[in-house]
Amino acid sequence: MASQQSAPGGSKESKSSSRPPNAERTKGGRPSKQAVKELNRRILDTAAGLFASQGFAATSMEQVAAACGAGKDTIYRRYPSKTALFKALMDGLQSQVLGELDEIMSAGGTSSQRLRRFARTLLSINLRPQMIALNRVTLGEAVAFGGVQPTPAPQDPIMIRFTVLVKQAQADGALTKGDAFFLAEQLLYATSIKPLISTMLGETRFSDLAEEARYFDQALELFLQGAAPRNPEPS
Repeated sequence: MASQQSAPGGSKESKSSSRPPNAERTKGGRPSKQAVKELNRRILDTAAGLFASQGFAATSMEQVAAACGAGKDTIYRRYPSKTALFKALMDGLQSQVLGELDEIMSAGGTSSQRLRRFARTLLSINLRPQMIALNRVTLGEAVAFGGVQPTPAPQDPIMIRFTVLVKQAQADGALTKGDAFFLAEQLLYATSIKPLISTMLGETRFSDLAEEARYFDQALELFLQGAAPRNPEPS
């Protein structure tokens, strides 16, 4: 769970009362479920833009409220702190990503083809501008200052799915036997982490889709060569 403490550099926001924007209401005077859903989406979309452009410490709850046209009390009823808001934002993005990856996992083809599609999709997702910006904020501020605690790798839902696909490829004889999680982690590092870190640090190489594809194909080929099943040594 993420800590509820604010990151250093951000002052503790006051919960001054302010009326929320006009919204469609039910006969009882309450906002409709659709209006509430749209407001929640607007808050998170606004927060994503501010965190991505300004960073964690420089973004305040007051700024989010003003930018999305909601009252501060409306924001605080949903997210008691800036850390809670940032965590909800990242959880929502992860849910969207998992939905995309689950579609990839359910597609047809051999285990090797599904593994390749999964890794390729994950690289493309990681290189989206918003993901780059928010990952930069997460690693550079939110985690470093204790605002957000990273999920241990074996419990990460993306790595759980990656490991399942590796196990299927192992069962089909496409990959060497051994620790499936370790192999999945190495495949992730080979195909996604280098481009992600390079882009976060300002390198523009992977903004070229052809270069992104070339890098992925080369990295995957090298991984598959190293992780291929080996014939037993002659006695």
